[in-house]
Amino acid sequence: MTLKLIIRNILYKPLSTVLSWILLLFGVAIISLLLVVQQQLEQKFSNDLQDVDLIIGAKGSPLQLVLSAIYHVDAPTGNISENEVNRIIHNPLIQQSIPLAYGDNFRGYCILGTDSSYIKKAQFARGKLFHQSMEAVLGSNVAATNNMDVGSTFIGTHGQGIHGHQHKGHYYKVVGILRPTGTVIDNLVITNIATIREIHEHHDDGDVDDHNEKQITAVLVKFRSPMGLMILPRMINETTNMQAASPVLEINRLVGLMGIGVITLQYIAIAIMIMAGLSVFISLFNRLHERKYEMALLRSLGYSRFRLFSIIMAEGLLLSVVGFISGIVVSRIGLLLLNNYASAEYHFNLQAFSFLNGEIVLLVVTLGIGIIASVFPALSVFKLNISKTLADE
Repeated sequence: MTLKLIIRNILYKPLSTVLSWILLLFGVAIISLLLVVQQQLEQKFSNDLQDVDLIIGAKGSPLQLVLSAIYHVDAPTGNISENEVNRIIHNPLIQQSIPLAYGDNFRGYCILGTDSSYIKKAQFARGKLFHQSMEAVLGSNVAATNNMDVGSTFIGTHGQGIHGHQHKGHYYKVVGILRPTGTVIDNLVITNIATIREIHEHHDDGDVDDHNEKQITAVLVKFRSPMGLMILPRMINETTNMQAASPVLEINRLVGLMGIGVITLQYIAIAIMIMAGLSVFISLFNRLHERKYEMALLRSLGYSRFRLFSIIMAEGLLLSVVGFISGIVVSRIGLLLLNNYASAEYHFNLQAFSFLNGEIVLLVVTLGIGIIASVFPALSVFKLNISKTLADE
């Protein structure tokens, strides 16, 4: 009986109820979407930065160098001399260096020339590591998306675009498939640097080899101690034709720039939720004023003041719960749509059905808005004069 009364009261003026619900829905959906995307992006950035303290590459934008060498979502800044690199990487401050050569793709997935240390932490689902020229190991997403397995062959495409010049006559053979790692490795075609040079040795652009000296695209560096990060970057930037970029520093800058937009959108969403709270307050207050006779009649039938107070509070809370649930549903639909775009453009998959601790806080805030919006109209039942109200009506 009480639940039916609460629902009937909520639907007493459907337009104002729908307005309050829509405002809550959009506020919750925006904040939830931002929380999930931000958390997963930061996790993605963090996973791919493991064991990389510095990136050495051609001079240009340090952020571009980081995005191309680690995440493979931007064009490389150019090529660097392998001889010049060798003079740097034998420094005793450096624990490990991994050479990279890239500039081609297979159906949008980067073809990366490197050595075995790049995938030393990855596990093979099938097959083995590349040992000879034109052998390739596929990341899990590359293999699954293109329905490829050990023994499959394919041709690479020059550049980053899928419509570039194909290196006809140069067939890669798949010799291994990696298990999912949750890192950029899942979206790479990995081979040795000799293969990249062999394919490009007769190419006019000379992306990896300029025919005079051996070149590579970048080097991933891990230091023995923090002292290396203090000394080598400045030395490289000032005394060589190369640049040294700190991936942590550049990604923090990128996240900071993104954070400005995220915070702005969060403030907008909070403002929407506050407006929703005001809408609930006005709706309940007006509804109670128009239904004073009904409230007085219920009091005369034995309803206590506290019971009427609870009914009005329940109306606001129910509206808040419905707004939160529908907002979460809308945010997940938005994540699915965003995932389609991110997967197609950047080969980055968003987990749409994860639930964050931050969303529990969002639920508490949403319920708090419903409580605050309801408590003042609900308190007015304690001032209700039964006899006067029934007589006036």
